[in-house]
Amino acid sequence: FGETLQLLKECASPLNIQFDIHYDDILRFNMEQHIPDTSQRIHLIGNLPFAISTRLLINWLEDLSCRRGAFRRIDTCMTLTFQKEVADRICAPVGGEQRCRLSVMSQVWTEPVMKFTIPGKAFVPKPQVDVGVVKLIPLKRPKTQLPFPLVERVVRHIFSMRQKYCRRGFGTLLPPEDREDVTQKLFQRAEVQDTLRSFELTVEQCLRLAEVYSEHLVTRPEVAAYDYRAPKNAEVL
Repeated sequence: FGETLQLLKECASPLNIQFDIHYDDILRFNMEQHIPDTSQRIHLIGNLPFAISTRLLINWLEDLSCRRGAFRRIDTCMTLTFQKEVADRICAPVGGEQRCRLSVMSQVWTEPVMKFTIPGKAFVPKPQVDVGVVKLIPLKRPKTQLPFPLVERVVRHIFSMRQKYCRRGFGTLLPPEDREDVTQKLFQRAEVQDTLRSFELTVEQCLRLAEVYSEHLVTRPEVAAYDYRAPKNAEVL
């Protein structure tokens, strides 16, 4: 792979195209340090390792939400490769079989478009699955101004019980002593039907639930630290 990059660099030289090669851990690589000029439009293109592709996408979506790193400009697009199943999830519509947390998080800040599929046999070494190429186009107006970690937390809980009523997953955000009552009140304030399954929720409905949860934390800030998976003696009282 390194030899191929060197060939591309040699081809770019006669065209006066700057072609820099950096060998580093992509999860720790500081893009902002190497892309100091934001006057030029940036298009992030990557053939992502399957094992870290979802984690990378979530990291970059958070950077996009905060306008940092490679996403200081509002028009920085991404064209990325994923395992075909993951690509389908990113682009999945409301009610779709592949609809999941990644679908909603991607669609809050971008418009993901499945561009094409590359058969696994086109790669060396050959993976056992096909590859989907997805272009993620930043929305000119993001659908929320809520902090990324809060939205991600709410959406993750909503989809934690995908086949059950969405109130079940959402309810795990709340301590058990008044969970049922508070869950019902928050769904009413959000004007979301609590008997929908998580994959039946629109992005806007998920965000309304995140908004009422955020408002609830104003009066009950201790709830933000609640972890329903923690041992009972470690739960926030």
